[in-house]
Amino acid sequence: MPTSPRGRSPVILPLVLLIAAMFSVQFGAVLATTLFPVVGAAGAATLRLVFAAAMLLAFWRPWRIRPSRREARTIVVYGVAMGLMNLFFYSALRTVPLGIVVALEFTGPLAVAMAASRRALHFLWIALAAAGLLLLLPAPAGGAPLDPRGIACALGAAACWALYIVFGRRAGAAHGGQTTALGMLVGALAILPLGIAQAGGRMLLPVLLPAAIGVALLSSALPYSLEMFALTRLPTRTFGVLMSLEPALGALAGLIFLGEQLTPLQWAAIASIMLASGGSAATASASAAE
Repeated sequence: MPTSPRGRSPVILPLVLLIAAMFSVQFGAVLATTLFPVVGAAGAATLRLVFAAAMLLAFWRPWRIRPSRREARTIVVYGVAMGLMNLFFYSALRTVPLGIVVALEFTGPLAVAMAASRRALHFLWIALAAAGLLLLLPAPAGGAPLDPRGIACALGAAACWALYIVFGRRAGAAHGGQTTALGMLVGALAILPLGIAQAGGRMLLPVLLPAAIGVALLSSALPYSLEMFALTRLPTRTFGVLMSLEPALGALAGLIFLGEQLTPLQWAAIASIMLASGGSAATASASAAE
């Protein structure tokens, strides 16, 4: 019997919102690159975190909770990981195409998922991810190598994303959205000295305000809210598989808005990491997926 429109709508809406969240993140990254010539990567990361923290603090009002000392320590680690993840991501974007940076960054959550893997099939996903990484490493002389520092920053963002997941899960278990707001505040405070050192008073230029608010909204406040809505209404496995599309969306955004041309080998590398991520999510056990 065909499913009625009413029966489909509870699934269709979170799917649409999740895809919208992924597009929002990529548009935010593209917009952030317009800030680099004025305030650099550290300045752009600082502006994003500061404005995103202000938005989330106003919405979640975390001052109403009283975390324990242990929870507070976890929130601090979670927030610092969030701040460094943003800093490394933007630092990588300065010299490496968006799609490649997103693909490399995805190895962080993939590593977290694989850490508890025991099934033989999961070694296939590990091999695919490793193959994608090897294809993206700087090529020898005569090729068109990617910037080694940019790759190192993208992998640094991946490591911070892994820490963000592990400590965010612990920190958010009791307080949910309030934890995200506090973590964003900690991340902003952690990166602020670096932003000031690099950009100084240029971060206060009124002309940058619309772009800075747009980056914070598109890259943090809006996608976090949409993803949270989708995650509570979609099977975790489905959510994970769909999220693996993000590197391709990043590559397309880079191509359309930044004119970043990728080689067939680089597209193959991105596809390999995407397949590893999607396959890992699709074959995860229910307990591991949660």
